Formats: sequence, C-alpha cells, structure tokens
Amino acid sequence: MKVSVYNKSGEETGKKVELNNSIFQIEPNDHAIYLDCKQYMANNRQGTHASKHRGLISGSTRKIKRQKGTGTARAGSIKSPIFRGGGRTFGPEPRLYHFKLNKKLKRLARKSALTYRAKDNNIFVVDNLAFEDIKTKNIIGLKNNFKINDKKILIIVAEPNKNVYLSSRNLKDVNIVTASSLSTYDIMWASVLMIEEKSIDVFENYLA
Repeated sequence: MKVSVYNKSGEETGKKVELNNSIFQIEPNDHAIYLDCKQYMANNRQGTHASKHRGLISGSTRKIKRQKGTGTARAGSIKSPIFRGGGRTFGPEPRLYHFKLNKKLKRLARKSALTYRAKDNNIFVVDNLAFEDIKTKNIIGLKNNFKINDKKILIIVAEPNKNVYLSSRNLKDVNIVTASSLSTYDIMWASVLMIEEKSIDVFENYLA
C-alpha cells in the first residue's frame, strides 16, 4: 500500500512511502480491539474507592439494648448498618482492575485499528514533524494546512520531541505519542493519524 508523503504545509512532496500490508491491510479483528481498549482503560483505573464497613466505624462497642423482651429485633452494636451513622453494607473496597493480555493479541489489535484508519483514508505521512519553538499555533497551523480542524488527531513521532509535545498540550483534540508506545486505545480515540515518516520503520520492527 503506497501513500503520498506530505510536508508540514500540507503539500505533497512528490515522494511515496510503502505501508506494510501485513500491518495496514489485514482482516480486522473487532474483539481484539475491544479487549485491548478494555485492558488499557482498566489498567489506568486507580481502584482506590473505599467505604467504611462496621469494622471501621468509630463508636461504642457496648450492647445497646437487652437481647429479649423489647418486642423488637435483636441489636448488638450501634455500628450496625441498619442504624443511622452505622457502617455501609457491601460498599466498594480498594482493588486492582489490571488484567493480562497476550502479546500476539495486542499486536493484532493495533494492526486492526491501523487497518481501519487506512481503509478510511485517515492516515497522513509527514516527512518531518519537528518544531523549532514551543507554540500552540504550530499545531493549529498543522491542522489548518491539512483541513482537519474539526477532528481528533493523533500525531505519531519516531522519538520523543519536547517541542511538539508542549505545543500540543493545550489542545484537547490532539494527542502525541511515539511509535514504539502506540496503543490501540490511542488509535481508536483519534479520527486522523498523522505519522512522521521515520516512524514507519518503527512499525515494521515491532508490529510486522
């Protein structure tokens, strides 16, 4: 699959680059995408939610009334969940939501997500995405040049670039990732992928 290479002005450079068919043109597996995105979101959960059960409530431990003869139910503690100010029944407890997926499945999910973006012609390969200064208007200008102002954009760079990252952090609809740390969730979040030309080799190394 050959695509044109653009410069940052949104103009074709006259050069074309080959996208590996085993990465960008496979039979997509929707369930793999679902599992990988589910794992990504689960692994990002803190899991620190908590509530106080009767063992954690501060209060007297004396028996609040006699066992028999009151005509009402037995009650042994003021901390019981049935009383106002008592503990909570079946409340949330701190827990880990993490779960494991096989590497082959995660690789299949990323390739499936990239295939969907390639089928929709929502991939732009740019020769160089480095900026000399840190300005939000650098990214805004990039969006204007490619006429993608109203879309969520994932910019994939070959290596960490401080200027690109800091220029984009004020924009909610733009995300920056390196090719080696690309996740299925990042791809599915974005409507358009803008890939730095040098990143193609990184894809070849860890996805093909």
